[in-house]
Amino acid sequence: MNNNTNQYVPSIGLGTYNMSSEEAEKMTYEAIKYGYRHIDTAAVYKNEDGVARALKRIFKETQLRRDDVFITTKLWPGGLIKLDRIRDYKDTLKSFEKSLMRLNLEYIDLYLIHSPHGKNKRIEQWKSLMKLKETEKVKYIGVSNWGINHINELKENDLPLPDANQIEIHPWSQKPELIKYLRENNIDIIAYSSLVPLSSWRHKVGENSKKTDEMYKLGESDDSPFKLLAQKYKCTEAQFLLQWAVQQNFAVLPKTVNLDRMKENFDFNFEINQNDMHYVQTLDMGGSITWEYGDPLKVQ
Repeated sequence: MNNNTNQYVPSIGLGTYNMSSEEAEKMTYEAIKYGYRHIDTAAVYKNEDGVARALKRIFKETQLRRDDVFITTKLWPGGLIKLDRIRDYKDTLKSFEKSLMRLNLEYIDLYLIHSPHGKNKRIEQWKSLMKLKETEKVKYIGVSNWGINHINELKENDLPLPDANQIEIHPWSQKPELIKYLRENNIDIIAYSSLVPLSSWRHKVGENSKKTDEMYKLGESDDSPFKLLAQKYKCTEAQFLLQWAVQQNFAVLPKTVNLDRMKENFDFNFEINQNDMHYVQTLDMGGSITWEYGDPLKVQ
């Protein structure tokens, strides 16, 4: 298990995207029992209630208390499609209260604006989060899928910057310019979709993305770089991809509904040498892959 190197966010969390409430309950419970201390959910995942049931059991059955576990959830800002009404200041506060109620908690550790689709109401939404932090209903506030231009809007309005930005990062989408900017501005980096290069990533019906057939073939190939590197480091491909991120001080959120894989995603302890880190740098393909509606970083 790797030591935490972020200011606020634990290094390895469980992602719950695309989990049903029942799956989120089971996996949250098992993950925390196993040693995970960060669970990541969102209003739009519709499984906050499952996370809540797991936490209730954990606090009842173990010595763990609320402050031992770090919980992240997210505001859906609206604005992704025309029918998706953009939330204003009051709507944001209401949305948060609903998340808090569904999670059955007194406070949230990290509350994120899920994407920059709030457009002309981004500043209003951010001010709502500042208010929540002031009232101590939230410990840390941040954003997700925000680019340099979006965060610069906060600077232009003399507003405090996010504590964290959760973005898609993996060897095929490394975003060096954004990473440099976040580091310079002391913003924690949380990487999601770390396992995109795996052939098994989002390969089920209903799991949409911009991953191409060519990318799937690359992942399936016997001489895929990550298969070869995993053999070299005597680890799984997933463990290699996670260590690549953690070694750069990104927090990670591997999602799985498989108990063995959940354990593997937590149990690794090795270092990738600098030559191999430089080699992986050369595999960058640029843009984001996870959002079928298009790269949220490109939203104006």
